[in-house]
Amino acid sequence: MDIRSSEPFWLIKNSLSESYPSLKENISKQIVIIGAGISGALIAYQLINDGHEVVMIDKRDVFNGSSAASTAMLQYEIDVPLHKLIDKVGLTLAVSSYQECEKAIFELESLAKKIKSECDFERKKSIYFTTNKRDVSFLKKEFEARKEHGFKVSWLESEALLKLGITKGIAAIKSDSGACMDPYKFTQDLLKVCVAKGLNIYDRTHITNIEVNEDGCVLKDENGNTIHSQHLVHCTGYESVQTLKENIVALKSTYALASEVVPKMPTAFKNNIFWDTSEPYLYFRDTPEGRIIMGGGDGKFKNAKARNALIEKKRKSLSKSFSNVFQEIPFVADYTWAGTFGETKDGLPYMGKPVPEKNEHYILGFGGNGITFSVMGMQAISASIAGKPHPFLEFYKFDR
Repeated sequence: MDIRSSEPFWLIKNSLSESYPSLKENISKQIVIIGAGISGALIAYQLINDGHEVVMIDKRDVFNGSSAASTAMLQYEIDVPLHKLIDKVGLTLAVSSYQECEKAIFELESLAKKIKSECDFERKKSIYFTTNKRDVSFLKKEFEARKEHGFKVSWLESEALLKLGITKGIAAIKSDSGACMDPYKFTQDLLKVCVAKGLNIYDRTHITNIEVNEDGCVLKDENGNTIHSQHLVHCTGYESVQTLKENIVALKSTYALASEVVPKMPTAFKNNIFWDTSEPYLYFRDTPEGRIIMGGGDGKFKNAKARNALIEKKRKSLSKSFSNVFQEIPFVADYTWAGTFGETKDGLPYMGKPVPEKNEHYILGFGGNGITFSVMGMQAISASIAGKPHPFLEFYKFDR
């Protein structure tokens, strides 16, 4: 599957800082991970620290799948608002999912510091705003739900939003917990640590056949090389629709822009990330070098060709949307790209084994919280490999 198009900003900014060999022989390892994006890197780090022998495979270069299309806005807010998620899945699961996503932001920051990653991790406040009067009551319900369950939030009116540069803003929820990062640098830095601890990485290695039974797993690549392992972990994100029998995700196309360097970046963009109540919603962040990244314009995924054909149209419409919201900030799109993402029925991830009897594991952080869900998946994968119970394996199981 072609899960992104054009060259995302992160790849242009960082180029290919690291490269790894393709598989050229038959090998045997305790655990094989398919997928060398940010999810795969986090899972590899966890499993290696658990004492396992791990090999990682990717059919592309490292970090060249859907991770590259991420805008890397880190939020505890799930795609389904808290008060609606409570109605969908119950109070305990809804609130704990929001809490765990918030905790994951802090854990990611701690890990970035621990490995001395130059990923520009920055804490931000999160501004969830509306420019539509009809959405004010909805936003108020969400504010009350978050406040009731202990999240540090405050309510902003139009005057406060105007000071943040949101010209037509009516109301907003301001949350204390949010962040931004360079996902490419973080992934590469984390993989360097993993390699130093024994991880083997083979990129440009396309697995064409997978056999999994009670005794283990056998993978074969397009050149006939085989990998024997006890456990297989899929960190393939939206491409997992090709290996899963379960229909768990609806694929969407999404679009993102990175601006030219803004001559004088407003303080509001240095301190906050922004997203709105429109459907599909728009989201905005800055970068340390003074660009603004925004995303949105989501639509149903048909195929990569149809998605890519809309890039220029989306560049124009998203640029216009930015100017409608932040009328005093000059925005000139410098890079535009498209990607594929997915939505689940409840906005929550899937973790663990689809078939309990087989040692085939998935960590699938679908939606806008893919990175924070993957941080949570580090705990889940430890338990899943060890055959131990864990709340995440129950909350986010495949047959829920």
